Amino acid sequence: MTAHDRARPPTDPLSSGAVTRPIQIVPSVLPADFARLGDEVAALEAAGVDHIQWDVMDGQFVPNLTFGPDVIRAARAHCSVPFEAHLMVHTPDVLAAEFIAAGCSRLIVHVEACPHLHRTLGNITSLGATAAVALNPATPASAVEHVLDLVDMVLVMTVNPGFGGQTYIASMERKIAEVRRMIDDRGLTDAVDLEVDGGIGPSTIAGAVAAGANVLIAGSALYKDPDGLEHAVSDLRARAEAARNR
Repeated sequence: MTAHDRARPPTDPLSSGAVTRPIQIVPSVLPADFARLGDEVAALEAAGVDHIQWDVMDGQFVPNLTFGPDVIRAARAHCSVPFEAHLMVHTPDVLAAEFIAAGCSRLIVHVEACPHLHRTLGNITSLGATAAVALNPATPASAVEHVLDLVDMVLVMTVNPGFGGQTYIASMERKIAEVRRMIDDRGLTDAVDLEVDGGIGPSTIAGAVAAGANVLIAGSALYKDPDGLEHAVSDLRARAEAARNR
């Protein structure tokens, strides 16, 4: 069954109750202790996260190098929450099968790295994972307009990818709202999540949710909370729910 098959009638994205997909708090493991990743993902699960995102960087699409499939495979045995791989790489088609085999049930690819985006998303689905698509800050929302029926999530980057701990780009809220309208206007409100990644924390999460996001990636904000991961996750979730219910 495709996202289009599960669609519901469109709604006004800025009206109360328009976003029907649940709020999800998803950590990036970039700030984690890489020497203890098994323990780290277990701790995140215990804190109540909904998914765990692996920021896969190839040193070319973005400057840094991070996680390969063997690292993710080793961590997979230490928790049961779903893994998603955010592929910040130039060759997602080459690497997709390896990250799915490593235990990632969703792969996120960048519009900017995929000259044949429709084909790339179809390939991910054919390999048994769900496909999602990401937009860098300078990339217009229209770049995903014709592939919404092939994905279960759109990611709007609220920082330029490649580094953790960056400052949230508040002007991206207009793009979040534009993507929300596109999803809803196509009757995909109940089928396609809208994720934001970059600078999400207690002071920024409300703006992202008010614009239409329901999946919130947090890294530094979780690990820097002096009261620990469980408090950080519950606090962000409460703030997101409150912003949705205003």
